[in-house]
Amino acid sequence: MYNIATTIRTWLIAAVGLLATTSLSAQNAPKREFRGAWIQCVNGQFQGMGTQAMQQTLSYQLDELQKDGVNAIIFQVRPECDALYKSSLEPWSRFLTGVQGQAPSPYWDPLEWMIRECHRRGMELHAWINPYRARTKTTTTLAQNHIAIQHPERVFSYDGLLVLNPGLPENRKYICQVVQDIVRRYDVDGLHIDDYFYPYPVAGLAIPDDEQYQRYNNGISNRGDWRRYNVNLFVKELNDAIKQVKPWVKFGVSPFGIYRNKRNDPQNGSETAGTQNYDDLYADVLLWVNNGWIDYCVPQIYWEIGHKSADYKTLITWWNRYASNRPLFIGEDIERTVKYADPQNPNSHQLPAKMRLHRQMPNVNGTVLWYAKAAVDNVGNYGQALRTAYWKTPALQPLMPFIDSKAPKAAKSVKVDWTMQGPVLKWKQPKGKKWDDEVNRYVVYRFLKGEKVDLNDASKIVTVTYDTSIQLPYRGGDSQYVYVVTALDRMSNESKGVKKKVRL
Repeated sequence: MYNIATTIRTWLIAAVGLLATTSLSAQNAPKREFRGAWIQCVNGQFQGMGTQAMQQTLSYQLDELQKDGVNAIIFQVRPECDALYKSSLEPWSRFLTGVQGQAPSPYWDPLEWMIRECHRRGMELHAWINPYRARTKTTTTLAQNHIAIQHPERVFSYDGLLVLNPGLPENRKYICQVVQDIVRRYDVDGLHIDDYFYPYPVAGLAIPDDEQYQRYNNGISNRGDWRRYNVNLFVKELNDAIKQVKPWVKFGVSPFGIYRNKRNDPQNGSETAGTQNYDDLYADVLLWVNNGWIDYCVPQIYWEIGHKSADYKTLITWWNRYASNRPLFIGEDIERTVKYADPQNPNSHQLPAKMRLHRQMPNVNGTVLWYAKAAVDNVGNYGQALRTAYWKTPALQPLMPFIDSKAPKAAKSVKVDWTMQGPVLKWKQPKGKKWDDEVNRYVVYRFLKGEKVDLNDASKIVTVTYDTSIQLPYRGGDSQYVYVVTALDRMSNESKGVKKKVRL
């Protein structure tokens, strides 16, 4: 039972952990880093909340996450072949309204709203879908237009779930159709899938795919290889489907934290002993990374440093070594990080130690927080540590030159207008002929008069904005500054800077 002594110890560990960040925060934070947070609906946090209350809740979460330094939101919009957006293909989600198929009232489109609100805060929005899951364990009633009702032969039941059978070509085609509909109609920055491929194995429970294997085995004699073939083909087809509609939309995957254990793969496995992507979920993540079928990878390394079967340090080191062909971000469990003490510093929780490991890994380009609300609630002072130390300075998105590497033209007509509200820095968008020439947002830097203008110094970034103006702070006109505006395209390639001197 949790007693007062335990509570006080938890507070002390959190406080010491926050103080321990100061040594690391003194280091220069990278200018480019993916700082994401998952906002999930499947836990029921929004279910039946109502339009106004959900918008208020999300607005508060986004405001707090912005203060924490988050620059990308991964928002769950399709948890069980349903939709938290207007869809002609799938029913409204019960995780939104409480009843599958029932539209929100007053009407709104959460995905459209989230895109607008994230962009207003300078954040990217990645739409997160669960591709194969057709019904969660807690759902009892499906809408008449749900795929499992329309085509019951295309799903199977497993441990209380309904799953779109990955062995059926028509299911791959259907998921790609759903994704293309999202990408075509919404200005998403990314499309994200998580770790649900074939279902997590349950002892004594077989996957019922004998019929599909007999029909579609393509001469593959091993059932496991055939299942991996199905998932591999799906990932490639999904990437192609996204890029066919909008080449700039990033396709990301968040796999389970263990690829293979060394006892199963002495050459490529990790020193771990847990569920495996390759053997148990039939997900060959390294194949996707090395073949360029995904644009970023976020392994869910949710364990603590010192875990007996899945040590965090072992796993982040393994992913850094083996998955460097595409940008690598680490999925972090906030609650577990602050629950456990650092083995090397028992008076602190593990956030400082984990952040040191991040900085030491040359191929780790960012972090995604599981889950957003835990950061918002500042569990174990985690959010406070982000905003005051680790993510105190803004960061641009990591580059993806395999999609586009050409910088856009510079911002035009940069000037200061003096308004009733004070000085406003304004500029105009340069023209672009194609998607890879078009400017998507801007970075504004500020330097003291006489200070070296160094655009690699992230601490000089004032804001990243989708607008073409920002309000400047006026304090009597006693200080002179140099503001620099750069333009970013959709892949965060940065233009040359345009300077503007101003006295504030």
